[in-house]
Amino acid sequence: AASYTDSSDDETSPRDKQQKNSKGSSDFCVKNIKQAEFGRREIEIAEQEMPALMALRKRAQGEKPLAGAKIVGCTHITAQTAVLMETLGALGAQCRWAACNIYSTLNEVAAALAESGFPVFAWKGESEDDFWWCIDRCVNVEGWQPNMILDDGGDLTHWIYKKYPNMFKKIKGIVEESVTGVHRLYQLSKAGKLCVPAMNVNDSVTKQKFDNLYCCRESILDGLKRTTDMMFGGKQVVVCGYGEVGKGCCAALKAMGSIVYVTEIDPICALQACMDGFRLVKLNEVIRQVDIVITCTGNKNVVTREHLDRMKNSCIVCNMGHSNTEIDVASLRTPELTWERVRSQVDHVIWPDGKRIVLLAEGRLLNLSCSTVPTFVLSITATTQALALIELYNAPEGRYKQDVYLLPKKMGKDV
Repeated sequence: AASYTDSSDDETSPRDKQQKNSKGSSDFCVKNIKQAEFGRREIEIAEQEMPALMALRKRAQGEKPLAGAKIVGCTHITAQTAVLMETLGALGAQCRWAACNIYSTLNEVAAALAESGFPVFAWKGESEDDFWWCIDRCVNVEGWQPNMILDDGGDLTHWIYKKYPNMFKKIKGIVEESVTGVHRLYQLSKAGKLCVPAMNVNDSVTKQKFDNLYCCRESILDGLKRTTDMMFGGKQVVVCGYGEVGKGCCAALKAMGSIVYVTEIDPICALQACMDGFRLVKLNEVIRQVDIVITCTGNKNVVTREHLDRMKNSCIVCNMGHSNTEIDVASLRTPELTWERVRSQVDHVIWPDGKRIVLLAEGRLLNLSCSTVPTFVLSITATTQALALIELYNAPEGRYKQDVYLLPKKMGKDV
């Protein structure tokens, strides 16, 4: 994504810098606090396209339904999530925030949030170690104990389970946005380890239809175009998975004149793909001939090393699911393969015989790592998250057991 900040201009890790905002607070860690002004403008632009959140802010500002809430959050840190955080603040909550993706943070937005008093720990291009360090700095604070979790992908929830399980005594609930994170919550629930109620925002109608379907329909082409400058007409593409994200990606590619194949293990989704006019295939049947492979399953190891070995020269490989495990990128880090960084978020992986594949964002989420997502869509998702937080935080004792709940349909209609 376009950003005023390029990692090359400053190699000092944000962790080693002493920075203070204008009020003298240093309870944050961002790339460069001096960029706060740029970030503030981006947040103001985002507010124009986020009517649902602004309406919620206006409606509930008086009654402060989140007064006393101490929310620890782990989401993408962009201008859009900044509007969500500031809305939660306006509704009375105290927030501490980390990023759920090492590439998607907009540095100037993180700076603007830190400047306006939010403890934010995030920058674009964190290492794995930085990633967990940031999450830990959010959670492990003297004299501050979270009582709500807002998570995207389940990493924050996982970290608290691993390191600070006693915190769950005070936590009233978890709100989780992504299919990966929800999957992890259901695993905990099944094992009898989920000790607080959780709200599954991912499967709410507002998130499924808008964020997963329409948002991906608009942002898949943007991410591919910005990274590879490719032409879509006549290209053969295989989309793995025909859930909401897969449906959006297929619709956009088909409209641009690509020849689209679909792989799908769920019979109902497979039949939908068939009815929408897509050829259903097994990945290994088409892997030699396709020009682009896109994963949208929420699963792991969908594209294996064996598939990668058989791809044709200059095949583009990318992922639209939350987690970077859909493509087995780890298997490509071996001595016989050469990695060449072509431009930001674009790597060529070269085989001994000279064949190369084009890997985007190292297998991480394409649209958030390489381009942007439509603000309006995020307004819908963020408002859904805010309502879920308000609901769980204010629910009377006993309304929600230690289980995973779907957002009540009425709330979706409110949004």
